[in-house]
Amino acid sequence: MTASDDLLRRIEQEPSLATALAWPGDFDVERRDPIEDLALPTGDPLHPIAGCGAGGTYYLCGEAGAEERPVLYADSEGQATLIGADLVEAITLIVVLPFWRDLAKGFTISQLGADLRADHPDFNTERDRLLHALGLAPTSEEEAIARLRAIAARTAPNHVPHVPDDEHLPYELLFGDGLG
Repeated sequence: MTASDDLLRRIEQEPSLATALAWPGDFDVERRDPIEDLALPTGDPLHPIAGCGAGGTYYLCGEAGAEERPVLYADSEGQATLIGADLVEAITLIVVLPFWRDLAKGFTISQLGADLRADHPDFNTERDRLLHALGLAPTSEEEAIARLRAIAARTAPNHVPHVPDDEHLPYELLFGDGLG
């Protein structure tokens, strides 16, 4: 069993972990039904593992048990991006940067972080507690954004999903203009 498989199993079996990831990270293992069926240009399978309140879906890419299974996020508006080389990296990013999707809207980490901490002054303590409970290494917001930039840049061409129909129109890149 890979570290990603083990992590997903723990999240599924421990309600406190699942709840902590659902807010503020919006990674909800109870929301696994994608809005539409998607396919990758490589033909690799997509396995829905969680969803968000806005209708987006997180997928593990590739065959179960494979060593390399990147995590793809596809939103309900036809945009997608890789957010982790594996589930461990993706969950670390979600815990450290629960507002990561808003970075695509032009907001900065400092703006988003300040807003989050103003509404949730205990965020840093809760984040560190969750990383520890998940067995994940602490990382700074700057390191998390650097990892997101690197993995998002690897989305095209092999991980840009499309609806399997006659047209095969691909999703747009969530971070098409890059990350600030």
